[in-house]
Amino acid sequence: MIQLSDRLNRLAPSATLAMSQKSNEMKAQGIDVINMSVGEPDYMTPDFIKEAGKKAIDDNYSKYSPVPGYLDLREAISAKLKKENGLEYGPKEIIVGTGGKQGVCNTFMALVNPGDEVIIPAPYWVSYPQMAKLAGGTPVVIRAGIDQNFKITPEQLEKAITPKTKLLVICSPSNPTGSVYTQEELNALAEVILKHDDIYVLSDEIYEHINYVGFKASIAKAPGMRERTIICNGVSKAYAMTGWRLGWVAAPEAIVKGINKLQGQYTSGTSDVSQRAALAAYTGDQQCVEDMRKGFERRRDLIVSLAKEIPGFEVNIPDGAFYLFPRINSYFGKTDGKRTINNSTDFAMYLLEVGHVATVGGDAFGEPDGFRMSYATSDDNIREALRRIKEALAKLH
Repeated sequence: MIQLSDRLNRLAPSATLAMSQKSNEMKAQGIDVINMSVGEPDYMTPDFIKEAGKKAIDDNYSKYSPVPGYLDLREAISAKLKKENGLEYGPKEIIVGTGGKQGVCNTFMALVNPGDEVIIPAPYWVSYPQMAKLAGGTPVVIRAGIDQNFKITPEQLEKAITPKTKLLVICSPSNPTGSVYTQEELNALAEVILKHDDIYVLSDEIYEHINYVGFKASIAKAPGMRERTIICNGVSKAYAMTGWRLGWVAAPEAIVKGINKLQGQYTSGTSDVSQRAALAAYTGDQQCVEDMRKGFERRRDLIVSLAKEIPGFEVNIPDGAFYLFPRINSYFGKTDGKRTINNSTDFAMYLLEVGHVATVGGDAFGEPDGFRMSYATSDDNIREALRRIKEALAKLH
């Protein structure tokens, strides 16, 4: 028998990817499934970015790239941070990686020691606790439900901190809820952090451009927090470039050097072609970003209005990203005579098998009373998916 490492045995598979795979298997069987389980824009990469990628191939960008990324791309990211976020980071404080996911995982691996505690607000992105475990850390979950708009309070944070606390994870706009912290709320959390030595904040800002509130708040802007914050971001969501696998980290130089050392040992530099495309994304016309944001906002309004019409759904209005996270615990214990809904995982599986709509149960996100729907799909798909969900749930009693 093959014995896998204890490190792997501690990890759980990604629930979002598992549900997406199951829906694809049903589609392969000829079943018409609407997939609302994945966090991927349905828009295509803008043409001028694709052209930059094609040109990179023609210009023979086909060699090993520098581990931290090309200097001109890091300079473009530096300029973006200054112009859009009011933050000063030099190229030596920025490292490019293979997707935003690698940037987040690199941060865990560079900072967390075995036994360190990582505070993770719930609902959370499914990979955060698993990455903390991969680094040898212990996830400490703070639950923030729909009643507080899925955002933790300074009081909750203070109560969760112990002498073992090393890292706080903040994702705003949030996956899976779309909630957005204001700068004032982040400043209040920062005041708690600054009472304690050697606690850092991983600020996952990958959805920053998909927001409906008109501001880009960051805990790195809070007084005293620049040296305590690691910003993780990338081009996947804002520019519809998920498959290009290009993310980056901005942090104090000592942390970036550590990530560079780590990255140099297990992936080296990111794809040349993707880096040239990302450079075009950051230095080109940003109208494409705004056009997609407006499209997502329209879809947000559509799915919220339709979800509110479904009996038993408690719905808030997300301020960013492209997710809706209704509370659905009123359905627990109900049955259609064949299946009984005991939890949110059962709920999501029921919607897939009976309604042919793929979603993800809230158990995977640390919030068992809700479930996640991605509205990164067409208006017609949203209307049909919510119609199917409403019809399927009407069969329960």
